[in-house]
Amino acid sequence: MIVAADSSPLVILAKLGCFDLLNRLFPRIYISTEVHHEVVVAGAGLPGASEVAKAEWIEVKKLQNRADLLAAREKYALGLGELSAILLGKELHANAVLLDDYNARKLAKAEGLQVRGSVGLLETFYLRGHLPDLRAAFRLLLAHSYIDQRLLDLRLRALGLPPL
Repeated sequence: MIVAADSSPLVILAKLGCFDLLNRLFPRIYISTEVHHEVVVAGAGLPGASEVAKAEWIEVKKLQNRADLLAAREKYALGLGELSAILLGKELHANAVLLDDYNARKLAKAEGLQVRGSVGLLETFYLRGHLPDLRAAFRLLLAHSYIDQRLLDLRLRALGLPPL
């Protein structure tokens, strides 16, 4: 399975203590040099920086055509991390791209990519038995990100669990 990632799911999962669970789902994750810079260099000392830097199962790949990134930046109101993750996903013919930003997710889907976000990843960890308490993880997610509790409650109900 080929997976490209933006910084947000990597950082959020690091904040929640679930970063290493990614490797149980994906033997290899590809990130662009832009995402690497955002998380490891600019984010040095912050959650996710050391995890990404040390993860042997994360491979940094340079985009084949940087002009595509610059053109996309002119066209879409998204950051370099999101855009480069989408473009890398297209270049690699990825099975999935890990993205949280709503507009980035919309663009990736329009480009024919399957998208997985932090909420869906946490659900998958739970369903596969890697995460014992999804509700506790969702409570931490609420504390560490800008997410609507109603969405999390909907996802919990869909899994037969009580809302937060």
